Amino acid sequence: MTGRDPQAPLVSVIVPAMNEEGNIAEFCRLFDEMLQAASFSAELVYVDDGSSDDTAQIVAGFTDVRLLRHSQNRGYGAALKTGFAASKGELLGFLDADGTYPPELFPSLCAEALKGADLVVGSRRSGAASEMPPMRRLGNLLWSGLVSALCTRRVVDPASGMRVFRASLIELLAPLPDGLNFTPVMSTRAISEGLGLVEFPIPYQERAGRSKLSVVKDGALFLRTIIWTSLAYNPARILAGLGLLGLTVAAAIGLAVLIARLRGITVLGPLGVTALFLAVVAGIVGIDLMALGSTFNYLVSLFHRKPIQRSLFRRPLFRRPVDRHFWWMGALLALVGTALATASVALGLNGWPIERLWLYLLAGVMLILVGAQLGLFWVIIRVLDELRDRRLHVQTDQGLVS
Repeated sequence: MTGRDPQAPLVSVIVPAMNEEGNIAEFCRLFDEMLQAASFSAELVYVDDGSSDDTAQIVAGFTDVRLLRHSQNRGYGAALKTGFAASKGELLGFLDADGTYPPELFPSLCAEALKGADLVVGSRRSGAASEMPPMRRLGNLLWSGLVSALCTRRVVDPASGMRVFRASLIELLAPLPDGLNFTPVMSTRAISEGLGLVEFPIPYQERAGRSKLSVVKDGALFLRTIIWTSLAYNPARILAGLGLLGLTVAAAIGLAVLIARLRGITVLGPLGVTALFLAVVAGIVGIDLMALGSTFNYLVSLFHRKPIQRSLFRRPLFRRPVDRHFWWMGALLALVGTALATASVALGLNGWPIERLWLYLLAGVMLILVGAQLGLFWVIIRVLDELRDRRLHVQTDQGLVS
């Protein structure tokens, strides 16, 4: 037996289980052997999540374990949170009891945490052998791509159920959901909070028996909760991305209509009118989404008491934040729109046929509306910025007084 380091913190290992009577005995045996040889002290906490079979009775037959029970099934995340609340360790870890994750590698994750990592994830897609089914591999690839794009940091396996993290971070990561989406939400929130995340390669073995994960139902839940969690930290990244898509559509349609007009086509058919209508809607909504994203980021900054996240791109378009330019962008667009509309009206009064002027009138009105919206958002953002600076100054003054 390896001698335990008296300076090493206690590790609390939480194992959620529901109807695992076919796997739990072997898992308990393997995990007990691993802990006996580990260089750290650990407490093992099993949470029976309303099993209707003999899972709880089998666990109760092992010594040196704590068994907590839910009278009815409350969900994977709820079982983990029950275990966290009852744990005493400075480090918290968890893994499934179905044999999919290798318990013998759990000390390696703990070693990474002891080196200083805030959250260590056993990554099933980081190079080690994996028996993950193709559909689940595709879903995991989707979640990793989505989290990486929304959080501006590459994440390989955001849904892994084998993890070790510092118990002191529970409050920072809360609230976490009660369902199977517990792990992707934890990863998204940890990255958004700027925590040190390490992904440690592990092999993955497909569980014996039927999986409790529904590809469609739980996949939709993962998608929804990842997006909403990201919106709570950096809404501009999602909203500005959608806004940029809308502006791209509007610009493409507008360019096509302008080329047609320069070629002498002054009458649009039903398809052309529909496309032009789509361009106006996409353009105005796109600007609104981009401006709303910047506005919401100020609100998020006030709530989290952290610096404002402004990034849509890895490299900013301007030296100063783009919302600082809304005032002159809005003024310029309104000025150009007014000039275009005025010139069109003047030409119409001088006898120009309306079929030659309607496009320019429409463009002028759209530019005026967008310019006015940008100006309004600039005022709102400046007020939020003032409130944020005022709070920071108050905190600084209080710190000097104390």
